[in-house]
Amino acid sequence: MSSALAVNKESFRKEVLESEKTVLVDFWAAWCGPCRMLSPVIDEIAAENSDIKVVKINVDEQPELAQEFNIMTIPSLLVFKNGELVNQSAGVKPKPLILQMIK
Repeated sequence: MSSALAVNKESFRKEVLESEKTVLVDFWAAWCGPCRMLSPVIDEIAAENSDIKVVKINVDEQPELAQEFNIMTIPSLLVFKNGELVNQSAGVKPKPLILQMIK
């Protein structure tokens, strides 16, 4: 069973931009209620979809990454394919919508 990987600015390039798989990035914070609601859904997606990589970025610990991607609202989900940002959304989304974003 796979789970979401915590990523920081040092590992971002390798884990996200250089990944051969599609990457779902979850920008979150420990104090954020909606983030805590979304977290089990993100973990489920990670566990059920071996063809994608799921990473989490704590905005309090990685403010440079949050700033680089203009994260104004959390949770924010970004989808990268071949190192390119191809989709993003802010706020809590149901699992089917998140899966639709990825495919």
